[in-house]
Amino acid sequence: MTDEARTAVLVDFGGVITSSVLRAFTDFGASLGVDPRLPLDLLARDEASRTLLSDHECGRIDAEAFERGFAERLRAHGADVAAEGLTARMQAGMSIDQDMLALLGDLRAAGRPVALVSNSFGTGTYDGVELASLADVIVISAEVGIRKPSRRIYAIACERLGIDPEQAVMIDDLRQNLDGAARIGIGGVLHTSAADTRRQLAERFGITGRHRP
Repeated sequence: MTDEARTAVLVDFGGVITSSVLRAFTDFGASLGVDPRLPLDLLARDEASRTLLSDHECGRIDAEAFERGFAERLRAHGADVAAEGLTARMQAGMSIDQDMLALLGDLRAAGRPVALVSNSFGTGTYDGVELASLADVIVISAEVGIRKPSRRIYAIACERLGIDPEQAVMIDDLRQNLDGAARIGIGGVLHTSAADTRRQLAERFGITGRHRP
């Protein structure tokens, strides 16, 4: 059912504006000569690695501290890896999705307010992208001290846009992040491709951008 009350868009960065984070991390794991799933498995299930990631995304530790700690966890599981530049190597396989840039440009040209809501990771993640050209509001987890899927980070984005959560749709490639947004009434689009996200925004929420010739 189309929900015409939703007029604003919140959008993730890694895995939405970029190519798949999960694929990049798996490719990195393969490059280490171990189980390609090791980096993701540690970040998902290893308590020490999970704590490092949470502390880093919330700005409690910097990228270098995360790299030192996570390199130790990788080495403890058989991966011979140096700490320096670890996050950049983990993200080396990621690229900007030009179709998503076009979609966000269309939305903003049509007067749809857009907020970037991103869990920060490493250094240089946003290099090569002018964030102010992507969104009206930028909310980075390390800068606000809260990470997705905490409902507070979505509330901050809505407050900065000057809208109620019920007026917003969140685009993310991770279901748990959409579930967090839903707890305060934000609609959700599970991102798999720019074309599918454009279709879901239009068909489910009546959110479209200007026509591109």
